[in-house]
Amino acid sequence: MYSNFKKRYLIPILASGFLFVGVSFKDDFFEIAKQIEIFTTLFKTVNQNYVDEVNPAELMDKAIKSMLAELDPYTNYFNEQDVVKFKINNTGEYTGIGAMITRKEDKLIIKEPYKGFPADKAGLKAGDAIFQIGDVLLSDFKDDASQLLKGAKNTKVEVKYIRQGKTLSAQIVLDEVEIKAVPFFAKIDEKTGYIALTAFNRKTTQETKEALKKLKDEGAERIILDLRGNPGGLLNEAVNVCNLFVPKGEIIVTTKSKNTKYNITYKTTNEPIDLEIPLVVIVNGKSASASEIVSGALQDLDRAVVLGSRSFGKGLVQRPIDMTYGTQVKVTISRYYTPAGRCIQALDYWHKDADGKAVRTDASKYNAFKTKKGRTVYDGGGIQPDVELAETKTSTIAEVLQKNDAIFNYVTHYYYKNPNLGTTIPNFTDADFADFKAFLKKEKIGFDTETELALKTTLEKAKKEKIDDSIQLQYDQLMAALQKSEEALLDKNQKEIKKLILEEIIKRYQYKEGLYQYYLKNNVEIARATSLLANPVEYNKILQ
Repeated sequence: MYSNFKKRYLIPILASGFLFVGVSFKDDFFEIAKQIEIFTTLFKTVNQNYVDEVNPAELMDKAIKSMLAELDPYTNYFNEQDVVKFKINNTGEYTGIGAMITRKEDKLIIKEPYKGFPADKAGLKAGDAIFQIGDVLLSDFKDDASQLLKGAKNTKVEVKYIRQGKTLSAQIVLDEVEIKAVPFFAKIDEKTGYIALTAFNRKTTQETKEALKKLKDEGAERIILDLRGNPGGLLNEAVNVCNLFVPKGEIIVTTKSKNTKYNITYKTTNEPIDLEIPLVVIVNGKSASASEIVSGALQDLDRAVVLGSRSFGKGLVQRPIDMTYGTQVKVTISRYYTPAGRCIQALDYWHKDADGKAVRTDASKYNAFKTKKGRTVYDGGGIQPDVELAETKTSTIAEVLQKNDAIFNYVTHYYYKNPNLGTTIPNFTDADFADFKAFLKKEKIGFDTETELALKTTLEKAKKEKIDDSIQLQYDQLMAALQKSEEALLDKNQKEIKKLILEEIIKRYQYKEGLYQYYLKNNVEIARATSLLANPVEYNKILQ
């Protein structure tokens, strides 16, 4: 009987490209085989009997991705095209146009051209909306259009785009693009060095090491390591960055899983660069994963003061596994734990609320841990800074304005109204802020808050049920009241929003490098970190 079972079930399991390991597979063998046979039969039945032609590849792609979405946001299936993009993120290198882009309906929007790379050389600017690449109209191309902007070095790509209502064209010559992990470092004053670390790719440790050595050679006696907005990346690079500041053989992070082969303790393996130099690490709500390993380890080892606002809380470990036909699955295999034993993960994807959203641990249930010197630190997801700055937290209205591109679109409008600003840092006045609010109204840019979206959904349902006439008046009144409330929120958070607008303006004229230069003298977190490092008594007191 068992031999028949093997013939019938084992072959589909192996052919499907799935990899099952450990005790769980043994225990669930019959159930797994049963479910795979049901799915295979269903897939064939639908393909053979559906009224219209179906695309088997698209069906399978959606089926797999929908299944994995039930687990957590980080367990993902990659088809052949996805694999190429995933590898780019890990290496930091690719051949393309050298710009951050996003798709919006039937256009590719240039969000940020990188200085000196092909898109910049071709004259493309932030806000340009590409609608045609070569002979391909993006309105007819539903796949990943960014792939049309990649190819062999020196390939010439013709694009048509819209800028301020005008249709323009350009020829972009593709080239190798290197995304720097350390895009900027400099001295803030005679004794303080600053390093912006924005990614953990294969060159992260080397670039950070070079920046650190150069700053020390220039006389820096204390260092600020800025991890704000760093989404993470390669685990070994996080361990090696810590190793620049801590001794060989120190535990940096531990991974734990139901599968014992993934229970691993990662220690430093190299000689450090500097064990004594005072260090402040800056984090915010967008510092995640490898950024949290670095900040959490340096905090637990009492090697650095962490400053800013609580980090994102991405403590789930993924491993890419190659499958058949050039596809790949990135599987969550374990959780990260800091040297003190804190779990970094903030959201519990396995215990969701009534709306199907992952649950965040309540602050009252945080657990206390001890650093190497006996300081008390807490878990609860993410890294809680030693020095928290309330003004660095992003308000809900500011998040919405960034998410719906309200600030981005306004600055595009501002840029073409003020083409000759150059390196001048403008004073964004109250009159300018009033202009921003007028722009929002003129362009009918919605705030899309949860309340506003819920109201719009209600009206859509009312229209379908043909009862919208009876509630239209109340809906209009509610929407008017909500918009008035949102405008009040704009005014209440004017200082924060002005700062975000000004930073985007500087980036338009002076690229990212200009923004970092501005930060050195004007950023709240950097100013606080600099003053803390200049006060050894306060610095040492925090670490005692």
